[in-house]
Amino acid sequence: MNLAAVAEAVSWSALLCSLAAAAVLSVLAFLRPHTVYLWYAAGTLGVALTAAAMLGEPSRLGFAPVITILGFTVAVFGGSPAAATALRLAMGSVAPGIHGGIIVTERPSADEQRQGVTTGARREVLRGGLTIGFLERIASAGAIIAGFPEALAIVVAVKGVGRFTELEAPEARERFIIGTFASLIWACGAALVVHLALR
Repeated sequence: MNLAAVAEAVSWSALLCSLAAAAVLSVLAFLRPHTVYLWYAAGTLGVALTAAAMLGEPSRLGFAPVITILGFTVAVFGGSPAAATALRLAMGSVAPGIHGGIIVTERPSADEQRQGVTTGARREVLRGGLTIGFLERIASAGAIIAGFPEALAIVVAVKGVGRFTELEAPEARERFIIGTFASLIWACGAALVVHLALR
């Protein structure tokens, strides 16, 4: 066995082990929200990305389905804890609304201000973010794995248009941008591992 074959075998072993570990840790971070799981998942995802970049040629052993499933698992389940962690680091904790959104206080109207009202009504915005995040990551990861990264623009545009009316409050805009970017970066990183491994 020559040195190149040994290096290739080591790269494939590192890729499979680290991607499997990242998948398990991503699911754990989703089911039992704890930042430690997410950081370990990010580390193992980084190892998988490095190993995938070092591969010389696609495997002849039929690893494609396993790598695709593991990559999708990492992308879809790890993106939610990644977004939550990024939001917590950037903005601190915000109490969620009944439907998973955030509570914002609207500015009082001109009539209300003339009547002496200083605070507006409270309402929940960005509802259903967990489900939208899952769909966003499935579409994003699928686009990259399929070799059509241009579809990311469509995903972001659809999400932005769908949320446009809820983004008038500054805290909603900030949470939308930070959460979307963290979720997309995570999903794209996991999908890139699959794309590099199967190219």
